[in-house]
This record gives sequence, structure tokens and C-alpha cells, in this order.
Amino acid sequence: MHDINELLEKKRAAARLGGGERRIAAQHAKGKLTARERLDLLLDEGTFEEWDMFVEHRCTDFGMQEQKIPGDGVVTGYGMINGRLVFVFSQDFTVFGGALSEPHAEKICKVMDQAMKVGAPVIGLNDSGGARIQEGVASLGGYADVFQRNVMASGVIPQISLIMGPCAGGAVYSPAMTDFIFMVRDSSYMFVTGPEVVKTVTHEEVTAEELGGALTHTSKSGVADLAFENDVEALLMLRRFFNYLPLNNRDGVPLRPNGDPPERMDMSLDTLVPENPNKPYDIKELILKTVDDGDFFELQPDHAKNIVIGMARMAGRTVGVVANNPQVLAGCLDIRSSIKAARFVRFCDAFNIPVITFVDVPGFLPGTSQEFGGIIKHGAKLLYAYAECTVPKVTVITRKAYGGAYDVMASKHLRGDVNFAWPNAEIAVMGAKGAVEIIFREDKSDPAKLAAREAEYKARFANPFVAGARGFIDDVIQPHETRKRICRSLAMLKDKKLENPWRKHGNIPL
Repeated sequence: MHDINELLEKKRAAARLGGGERRIAAQHAKGKLTARERLDLLLDEGTFEEWDMFVEHRCTDFGMQEQKIPGDGVVTGYGMINGRLVFVFSQDFTVFGGALSEPHAEKICKVMDQAMKVGAPVIGLNDSGGARIQEGVASLGGYADVFQRNVMASGVIPQISLIMGPCAGGAVYSPAMTDFIFMVRDSSYMFVTGPEVVKTVTHEEVTAEELGGALTHTSKSGVADLAFENDVEALLMLRRFFNYLPLNNRDGVPLRPNGDPPERMDMSLDTLVPENPNKPYDIKELILKTVDDGDFFELQPDHAKNIVIGMARMAGRTVGVVANNPQVLAGCLDIRSSIKAARFVRFCDAFNIPVITFVDVPGFLPGTSQEFGGIIKHGAKLLYAYAECTVPKVTVITRKAYGGAYDVMASKHLRGDVNFAWPNAEIAVMGAKGAVEIIFREDKSDPAKLAAREAEYKARFANPFVAGARGFIDDVIQPHETRKRICRSLAMLKDKKLENPWRKHGNIPL
């Protein structure tokens, strides 16, 4: 008995040591934590239950039989974040550069399978050089096994990827299929092909940071949702974000009681929107003054800035917020913003998170680059997402809602449950100037006549009452009572039941 206990402790010590002191020191020298240190920060103290600590690779080629390390480059198991269950895997860069082998993949698949059975989210801490070359197709098969589970888990349990090192080749597709991707600045990278391959094939000179760094993916490509300064900040913010999420698609949103009264009013909102309809204002001020405790977790803040998305709470319960941003492109919808918001709305719908939409949209962005880029199909993604969505939807039109963009932004016609408008809201096919120039084109040579027509059009449509008369708007509310009215609406909608017709799945315009 003594011998077996001694062997057990020896194997545990070897697994905890990973690739050894020298490689751990190298990881620290790069400003990175080890796989186990990361889990210690992410999970509640003392709650981590590790699985498969003694798993080793089975490869015998290229002298690999002499290089076996217990755990085989990934730490897996489950634990708690603020007392709520979560399954985790953390790749260990000190063991073969975190490269994925067949047993490495099997460990990840095991926790994903168990997470699906019990209905708990999966968080992956990615720090890997990709497939383990020595294993050839076996490691590629391992990736495919993980991909299949990502797809099966989609919309059933939340999946979050935190990229904490290199992530290349096939390794990027598993994070791409998860719900959210977070990165660490200057130490994490994602690309299908690295800088050397790019140089060989296309003769482009590009650094790893330019090609697939956190700045690239949070601002240009939109692949990642947020980037953080270092491992510690990333893990602590991930803990905070986790608090907003339900555990699975049947769980219901978490309730976090607070001292912010649902009936609270904010008189400063009455002067938020400028009198000049062409002057921008900060839509985030409205969000912060409306949600609980001014606590808004914005996602993709540096990508497609003309639309704002993120998580917040209303009366203690999680909500998703979507808002046009008049400070960027006048709040127009374009290709990137449509895709950004559509994916977020679909996540909220999958996990029964109510959607609050603040609308100030003059239309879709015109131009050849948008049309050639497929704005018709990409804009339809947002339309499809809102139309398919069955969770409680509350919409507030703050200023403009023009053209097809009015329809798209959670209008009553797309089964919006409660649709409010502020007193100065304009709901029309287009702005007054453009409209009269089309309707009364024969008066173009007479500026005075045209100005009179414009004033007439404004008087007719530059208010919410035409839409209100048709029931497209449920009520015209004062800006200062926005929070109160949304909270009351959500309380009324708490037990909403709405089902789409049975189908295998819809065919969203991808």
C-alpha cells in the first residue's frame, strides 16, 4: 500500500510539473501563467476537480515513447465560479508547446460530453501550437472530434474560449464555433496560416501580431470579442462575464438582487438627444443610466462601433442590449454591424436572455463597397435573427427609425413584445429632406416651395404618433422613465411562451 501511494504522489507531482521548471520559467518570462495557475485564478478556491491527470500519449514514432508526461499537455475537470458549476480545460504550453495529441483531444471531449449531460458551460483556456505533428492524422482526428462537440453543444450550453497563447491552423476552428472569444494582448494569436506560410504563398510580409493578434481580431476581423492586458485581468474579467450567463438553455437567466430600484428615473435623459437631428450623442450614456447599477459588460467595443452590444441586468436579471450608436456612421447599419448584432441576438435567443434594443438608425449604409460586399444578405442576417427570436423583446426608439432599418431593429412587425418611442422619435421611410426631393421633384427649382414641403413632411412624420395610431408603437414615453417602463415590461414578459414552427433548422442567409 505504501508503494502504490508513493507512486501515486510521484505521478501527481510529475503531472503538476508539466514540462518542467525550465519551461515553466520560460512561460513566466513571457508574462504568461501556467495552465494550473490560470485555473487557480479562474475557479473558486478549492473547487477544482481534476480529471485524467495520468493520461499519456500513445505515440511511438520519432522517439516519442521516451517523452511521456502525465496529463499530456492539457488540464481538464470541473469547478465553480461564484458557486456555479463550470467545466474547464486549460492547455499547457510547457508540454510539447500545448500541441494537441489524440489523448489530449479525448480529455477535452470527455469534459465537453459531461458538461452536456449535466447542463453546465465549458470554458477553454487555449495555449497551443496546434496539432502534434508526430502523430499525423490521429491529432487531426482529435481536432475533428472536438469540433463535432462544439457544434452539438452550440445553443445547449454556453461555450467560452480564452486565447492565452498561439492558436494556429485547425486549433482556431474550435474557438470560432464557441459563443465568445477573449484574447490577451501581445501574447495571444489566432490565424489559419502563420506569417511564414503567408510570406511563402502570397509574398506578404506580416508579423504574427499584425496577422492574428488581439488588436487585429477585436477591431478588424471581429473574430474576438474582447482583449485584456494580461492573463490575470483576462481571467478575472471572465469570472465577471460568467455571472451574466445561464448554465444551459433550460436554466433561465441568473438573478442577482441589488439595491437599484426598478422604478428609478433619471431626469438627465430628457436632454440626452440634441435638438439638431443630425447631431450625435452617446448611446452608452443611455445604456448605463438605464441598466442596474450602471453595470454594462460591452462586447466587441472596438469592432463595428456603429452598433453596441453587451450584457447587463434589469431588476437583477440578465438582459442582452443592442443599440445603434449615432456617434459612428450616424448609427447606420452596415455589413459588419449587422453580423455583430445578429450573432449576439441569436446567442441571447438560444439561452432565453431577453433583448433590449435602443433604436436610432437612419438606414443602411449606402455605397458600392457595401453593395459589392453583400449588404443585402448580411443585413438580412440581423433581420432573420430578430424575426426568429422568441425571447422577450423590448424596443425603445430614441430618435430616428428610417426605412428597412426600422423594420430590422426589433420592430413590432418582427414580433417585438413591447415597443416604445421617445416623444421626438421619427419613424418614416426616410428623412424629410430626401423624401420631399423624391415626392416633389418638380419643385426642386423653387427652394421656398421645397422648404415648405419639407416642413409639411416633418409635421406629418417627425413624430411617433403615426406609428402609434397603427399600433406599431405601444406607448410614447418620457426619456426619464425608460428604466421603469422596461423593467415593468420585462416583469410582464417573464413567463412569455412563444414557439416557432417545427423544423430541422432554418436556413439563415449565411
